[in-house]
Order: sequence, then structure tokens, then C-alpha cells
Amino acid sequence: MKNTKKSSENKTGIDRRTFLRSSAAIGTGLVLSPMLLAQQTSKPDDINVALIGAGAEGKVLVTSCLKIPGIRFKAVCDIWDYNRNWLSLRLKAYRHEHNTYTDYAEMLDKEKDLDAVIIATPDFWHAEHAVSCLKAGLHVYCEKEMSNTVEGARKIVQAAKKSGKMMQIGHQRRSNPRYTFCYDKLITEAHLLGRITTINGQWNRSKAACEDKGWPKGTDIDSETLQKYGFNSMQQFRNWRWYKGLGGGPIVDLGSHQIDIYNWYLGTAPMSVIAGGGIDYWTKHQWYDNVMAIYEYKTNKGIVRALYQTGTTNSSQGYFETFMGDEGTLLISEASNRGSIYREDWVPETKWQPWVKRGYVFQKEPPKQTSETTGAVDARESIPAARYDLPVTMDKPFHQPHLENFFNAIRGKATLNCPPEVGFETAVTVLKVNEAVEAAKKLDFSPEDFKV
Repeated sequence: MKNTKKSSENKTGIDRRTFLRSSAAIGTGLVLSPMLLAQQTSKPDDINVALIGAGAEGKVLVTSCLKIPGIRFKAVCDIWDYNRNWLSLRLKAYRHEHNTYTDYAEMLDKEKDLDAVIIATPDFWHAEHAVSCLKAGLHVYCEKEMSNTVEGARKIVQAAKKSGKMMQIGHQRRSNPRYTFCYDKLITEAHLLGRITTINGQWNRSKAACEDKGWPKGTDIDSETLQKYGFNSMQQFRNWRWYKGLGGGPIVDLGSHQIDIYNWYLGTAPMSVIAGGGIDYWTKHQWYDNVMAIYEYKTNKGIVRALYQTGTTNSSQGYFETFMGDEGTLLISEASNRGSIYREDWVPETKWQPWVKRGYVFQKEPPKQTSETTGAVDARESIPAARYDLPVTMDKPFHQPHLENFFNAIRGKATLNCPPEVGFETAVTVLKVNEAVEAAKKLDFSPEDFKV
């Protein structure tokens, strides 16, 4: 690597690491003098980053980072030569001077100019990787699930608190401008849904998308290395999400993203969960290939019941979340800017007009009144709700705003949208589903479950 001592100083004479430490202090509530603040924010230094885990998710995160100014990759670590070399070549094409490693401990020992680490390894490695990086004095971005065990997630929170470093958990919807707009403006400020009573969510994947992953001939990891890093075979290494002790199956891998939104939008954790599922189709796997779960939440306005399902044999309607209140319904998805809000027919149109004028929602053509909607056919039918569209779109890769929030927090310009305490609450909420399936009964959460 080139000598970075000279290049790591800015015009104020403050070295890069001191600048980032001081800037991050702003985000944690510490106050700097106006003169020093002006000097530091005039030209922020680059943030030197390492990646641990160069698989599919790691590649997605790096691709997003390459669109963010001021991020420089200095190291890539992965136990599989095939992934590590592929990503290294990509970074070289973007002129990121970096080193490559098989073992993360060697990387931490040799790389002395890192500021942050992105962790995109299998879930069962997250606790060890995150805790070690925090102890090394680095800011950490850790993909969800925070850990495949509650105890592992708890250790991460404790290490983050002790280190004083920034740590973001990869529930990227927390930084998605469409999701934040709906929460801040439509639910919290305008109260367009009224009292939320029911939530539905799903993530359905096609059979083709859930086939076991293979690997190119001649790229196998030797058995000694696989065993060292917790895998029995290449098959298990490539498909770790389906194995107990390594991942948590689709309900954790997919459902965690959306169940996190349940907690966020309701402002509380659930009281209980009941779930059913099984290994009904992918019979060589260890985790359930389909799960249906019902959470019970207690809010200030009353009980909310939230259904979530994940399937791996059919892609019908993809993935989305629906929040239903007595006055309106919000349907939203991370995919393709899909989302609308619907006003219940009994709610006067005039009640929503102020929010239309403010640009919070765009009114679509109201449903036409026909014999089918006036009750002439069946008095039990409801008049269709009027549809309104959302004014906010998302034109960046899904993970980019969440990574931007993380890096801005390091620079002292933002507050983390998903700190480890939030990720821990979601991990507890989601991991309980697999327990409920196994127990075949309703399981209650206690306040102690969510305490670190």
C-alpha cells in the first residue's frame, strides 16, 4: 500500500482519523468549538472501509458504496477465492487500492488505516466479526439478521455501547425515503390511517429463485478451510441460510426486513406470536420453507394483529406490507416504487383534502358509484376505497440511503437510523417465529426479552 501519512492530512492540519473521531462525536451529542467545526466540515475526508464477506450481499453493498462520494475500500476479506477475487477486480477497476484477505483477524491486525467495516458474512459469524471490529476501534455496518441467536445480538449491542463507535444494522428500509415519508407524514402527522388494527405482509419467492446455489467447477474451498470457518461442505457454504446454527431460513432472511417495519410503524414490540410452517417442499433443508406468523401488538390505541407469510415455491404478488386502519390503508413495498394509500368510503373526502393540497398524497380518480357499490346487489359488500398515490419515489439502489446514513453518522452529520438497539429488538421479534413453529403454540414475549 502507498504511504498514506501525507495524504491523510487536510489543509487544517488535522489528520483524517482525528477528523472522523471528532465528527462522530457530534453525532453522539458532544459539542465542538465553532472554529473547529467549521474547519472540519469544510472538506470531509474520505472514509477508509473494509468489507468482510464478498458474497452476493457483499457485492450489492459495495456496488451501492461505489455511488457514494468519499468512500475508499482498503481491504476485502472472504474465505472463498472466487468471490474475493471477483470483487477485488471490480474495486481495482474503480481505482480502489486495497489488500485481500482470507482471515478477518489477519486483516484487522495488518490494516491500520481503516475507519469502518461492512460485514456481509453468514449470520452465525456476525457476532464475532462485529464485536472484534468494534474492539479494534472501527465503525461497523452489519447486515441483518444481526445474529442467528439472541445472545449473539446482545453481545453486539454491549460491544457497541462499550466502544462508542457508530454501528448500523442493515434494515435498509429504515433509510428508504418512501418508508420514512409514510411514517413521518402520513401515519404520525396526518393520521390518515386512523387507528391501525391489522397488518398484512408477505415475501413470496418463486421456485426458480429458491433453488440451491451451486458453484463453478474447480472453485471448491478445501475441506480444512471450510471446517475452520464452520462449514461441513461447499453445499452448506453456498446455502447456509437453510441450515440450523448458520442461518434462520426464509422467515429470518426475508421476513426480518418487513417485520422490522411492523415494530417501527407501531412504535412498539409485540406481545406474542403464533406461527405455523414446515419443510414441505425443499425436503433436503433444515429450516422451514414456508411460514405464516401472527403477531399481537398492544398500542396506545388498542390491539393490532399482524400477519406475515413467506413462501418459496410461488412468487405471487412478490413482497409488500399493508397497514390497515379504520380510516385508511397503506400498501407499500420496497420494490419498484410500489405503494398507494386508500381512504375508506365513510371518511369524508374533505378530511383528506388538506393533505392533498400539501402534496402529501396525490388523488386518483375516485371509484365510480354503480349498483355494485351502492348496496343494491349485496348489503354486506363495502364500497371500494378511494386511491391516492405517494409523492416520494426511490431512485437509488435499495441499500444506498442506509449506507449514506451510516457514513454521514460517522462524519457527525446524521443520527443512525438503525442502531444496534433497534436491530436487537427486531432480532428478538423475528427469531421467536422459528421457536413458535417448533413449539406449535402461541409464545409470549416478556419485557425482559428485549433488554440488553
